[in-house]
Amino acid sequence: MATDAPPPSKEQHKLPSPEEFSEVQESAEFGELRRSYRSFAFPLTVAFIAWYLLYVLLSNYAGGFMGTKLFGNINIAFVLGVAQFITTFLIAWWYSKHAAAKLDPKAEAIKSRMEGGA
Repeated sequence: MATDAPPPSKEQHKLPSPEEFSEVQESAEFGELRRSYRSFAFPLTVAFIAWYLLYVLLSNYAGGFMGTKLFGNINIAFVLGVAQFITTFLIAWWYSKHAAAKLDPKAEAIKSRMEGGA
């Protein structure tokens, strides 16, 4: 089995130099991209970790409360556990919407400029 190199791409992109990377990293546009990412990711991460730790602490120290039956054999612990999964998927969905709307266009503009595009 021979290993062949991938076919050359139709568009040839120039490779940015380390100086160009440093210049872009210090630019206002890149700073705005980082701020946009951080203003979304950091607060949501802190909120989710707090929510998760609340669930763990309640599970460890509030067994009576967590064992409270809501209906049938469904108790508060089960509902909050399922809510952890739902929250995870909602955050992932929300982040993908945020990234597509706010992060990806800015990142693509920086990338194409660095690769010698328009």
